[in-house]
Amino acid sequence: MRKKQLEKIKVRLEEMQAEILGESEETVHGMQEESTLYPDPNDRASLETEHINNLRIRDRERKLLTKVEEALERVENNTYGNCEECGQEIGEERLLIRPVTTFCIVCKESLEAVEDKI
Repeated sequence: MRKKQLEKIKVRLEEMQAEILGESEETVHGMQEESTLYPDPNDRASLETEHINNLRIRDRERKLLTKVEEALERVENNTYGNCEECGQEIGEERLLIRPVTTFCIVCKESLEAVEDKI
């Protein structure tokens, strides 16, 4: 992978990292400020459901953040862009769409086909 391409993807990964961290802080701040003293049980239940949904989203983003950080480490170690399965270079287009991917499209399709059979 060329240096220019790698730098472009690194910037994208850093943007993803900053966005996830910013949304996480925003959620925590918002949940702390909301008043949970609703006399109506329906209002309280709605608020709790909203909190649960927000926490699920943040948990998924936490997992994505881990993948983003691992991808940034691979960029620094010059191992970014190689498939974990076959060792071939992952296409630039795939990396731009999903910069945290660790498999080329052929290997990923094979893995998904095996998962579908299980």
